[in-house]
Amino acid sequence: MIKKVEHVAIIVKDMDQAIEYYSDMFDFKVRLRGSSKTKEMAFLFLDEQPSVEIELIRDINPMSDYNKSGIVNHLAFTVENMNEAINHYKKKGIEFLSPEPQPTLEGGRMILFRGPSDELLQLVERVVVIAENPLA
Repeated sequence: MIKKVEHVAIIVKDMDQAIEYYSDMFDFKVRLRGSSKTKEMAFLFLDEQPSVEIELIRDINPMSDYNKSGIVNHLAFTVENMNEAINHYKKKGIEFLSPEPQPTLEGGRMILFRGPSDELLQLVERVVVIAENPLA
Protein backbone atom coordinates (compact mmCIF):
# COMPACT_ATOMS: atom_id res chain seq x y z
CA MET A 1 0.00 0.00 0.00
CA ILE A 2 2.79 2.51 0.85
CA LYS A 3 4.36 3.91 -2.34
CA LYS A 4 7.10 6.17 -0.93
CA VAL A 5 8.12 8.44 1.91
CA GLU A 6 6.04 11.56 1.27
CA HIS A 7 7.52 14.21 3.55
CA VAL A 8 8.86 15.00 7.00
CA ALA A 9 7.17 17.89 8.81
CA ILE A 10 9.17 20.30 10.96
CA ILE A 11 7.62 22.84 13.35
CA VAL A 12 9.20 26.28 12.84
CA LYS A 13 8.89 29.59 14.69
CA ASP A 14 9.52 31.89 11.72
CA MET A 15 8.51 30.68 8.25
CA ASP A 16 10.56 33.20 6.23
CA GLN A 17 13.67 32.46 8.29
CA ALA A 18 13.19 28.68 7.95
CA ILE A 19 12.69 28.87 4.18
CA GLU A 20 15.74 31.07 3.81
CA TYR A 21 17.83 28.66 5.91
CA TYR A 22 16.86 25.51 3.98
CA SER A 23 17.17 27.33 0.65
CA ASP A 24 20.52 29.01 1.30
CA MET A 25 22.13 26.23 3.32
CA PHE A 26 20.95 23.15 1.42
CA ASP A 27 19.54 24.41 -1.92
CA PHE A 28 15.93 23.45 -1.18
CA LYS A 29 13.28 25.09 -3.35
CA VAL A 30 9.73 26.03 -2.38
CA ARG A 31 7.12 23.97 -4.25
CA LEU A 32 4.09 25.30 -2.37
CA ARG A 33 3.42 27.84 0.36
CA GLY A 34 0.12 28.75 1.94
CA SER A 35 -1.90 28.93 5.12
CA SER A 36 -5.11 27.93 6.81
CA LYS A 37 -6.77 29.48 9.86
CA THR A 38 -4.48 27.53 12.16
CA LYS A 39 -1.20 26.98 10.29
CA GLU A 40 1.21 28.46 7.78
CA MET A 41 2.90 25.75 5.68
CA ALA A 42 5.58 25.44 3.03
CA PHE A 43 6.73 22.37 1.09
CA LEU A 44 10.40 22.31 0.05
CA PHE A 45 12.20 19.91 -2.28
CA LEU A 46 15.61 19.21 -3.77
CA ASP A 47 16.07 19.04 -7.55
CA GLU A 48 17.85 15.72 -7.10
CA GLN A 49 14.89 14.13 -5.26
CA PRO A 50 11.71 16.15 -5.83
CA SER A 51 9.38 13.36 -4.70
CA VAL A 52 10.46 13.60 -1.03
CA GLU A 53 9.79 16.91 0.67
CA ILE A 54 10.22 18.83 3.89
CA GLU A 55 7.01 20.42 5.16
CA LEU A 56 7.61 23.47 7.33
CA ILE A 57 4.73 24.29 9.70
CA ARG A 58 4.22 27.45 11.77
CA ASP A 59 1.24 27.40 14.12
CA ILE A 60 -0.92 30.52 13.84
CA ASN A 61 -3.67 29.34 16.19
CA PRO A 62 -2.45 26.09 17.69
CA MET A 63 -5.01 23.32 17.31
CA SER A 64 -4.90 20.70 20.05
CA ASP A 65 -1.41 19.31 20.64
CA TYR A 66 -0.31 19.26 16.97
CA ASN A 67 2.79 21.38 17.54
CA LYS A 68 3.63 19.55 20.78
CA SER A 69 4.31 16.35 18.85
CA GLY A 70 7.91 17.50 18.50
CA ILE A 71 10.07 19.72 16.34
CA VAL A 72 10.05 16.96 13.73
CA ASN A 73 6.30 16.60 13.75
CA HIS A 74 5.38 13.60 11.60
CA LEU A 75 6.44 11.16 8.92
CA ALA A 76 4.15 10.99 5.90
CA PHE A 77 3.65 8.25 3.32
CA THR A 78 2.08 8.54 -0.14
CA VAL A 79 -0.83 6.26 -1.00
CA GLU A 80 -2.58 6.02 -4.36
CA ASN A 81 -6.10 5.47 -3.03
CA MET A 82 -6.92 6.90 0.40
CA ASN A 83 -10.10 4.88 0.94
CA GLU A 84 -8.42 1.58 0.08
CA ALA A 85 -5.43 2.42 2.27
CA ILE A 86 -7.63 3.35 5.25
CA ASN A 87 -9.59 0.10 4.93
CA HIS A 88 -6.37 -1.92 4.52
CA TYR A 89 -4.69 -0.43 7.58
CA LYS A 90 -7.83 -0.53 9.74
CA LYS A 91 -7.88 -4.30 9.15
CA LYS A 92 -4.28 -4.37 10.40
CA GLY A 93 -5.32 -2.59 13.61
CA ILE A 94 -4.54 1.06 12.92
CA GLU A 95 -6.85 3.54 14.63
CA PHE A 96 -6.92 6.85 12.78
CA LEU A 97 -7.07 10.15 14.67
CA SER A 98 -10.04 11.47 12.67
CA PRO A 99 -13.09 9.70 11.25
CA GLU A 100 -12.44 11.01 7.73
CA PRO A 101 -9.41 12.19 5.73
CA GLN A 102 -8.77 15.93 5.86
CA PRO A 103 -7.98 18.19 2.87
CA THR A 104 -4.37 19.08 2.14
CA LEU A 105 -3.13 22.51 1.13
CA GLU A 106 -2.90 21.45 -2.52
CA GLY A 107 -6.31 19.77 -2.67
CA GLY A 108 -5.40 16.17 -1.85
CA ARG A 109 -6.36 14.29 1.29
CA MET A 110 -4.52 13.18 4.42
CA ILE A 111 -5.19 11.27 7.62
CA LEU A 112 -3.10 10.95 10.79
CA PHE A 113 -2.45 8.02 13.11
CA ARG A 114 0.04 7.01 15.79
CA GLY A 115 2.83 4.47 15.51
CA PRO A 116 3.91 1.99 18.20
CA SER A 117 5.98 4.58 20.10
CA ASP A 118 3.21 7.21 19.85
CA GLU A 119 4.98 8.83 16.87
CA LEU A 120 2.69 10.78 14.56
CA LEU A 121 2.31 9.20 11.10
CA GLN A 122 0.31 10.36 8.08
CA LEU A 123 -1.09 8.92 4.86
CA VAL A 124 -1.30 11.37 1.95
CA GLU A 125 -3.22 11.02 -1.29
CA ARG A 126 -1.74 13.57 -3.69
CA VAL A 127 -3.77 15.41 -6.30
CA VAL A 128 -3.45 13.75 -9.69
CA VAL A 129 -2.68 16.40 -12.29
CA ILE A 130 -3.63 15.44 -15.81
CA ALA A 131 -1.81 17.44 -18.46
CA GLU A 132 -3.92 18.87 -21.22
CA ASN A 133 -3.39 17.33 -24.63
CA PRO A 134 -2.10 20.14 -26.87
CA LEU A 135 -3.10 18.16 -29.97
CA ALA A 136 -6.75 17.83 -28.95
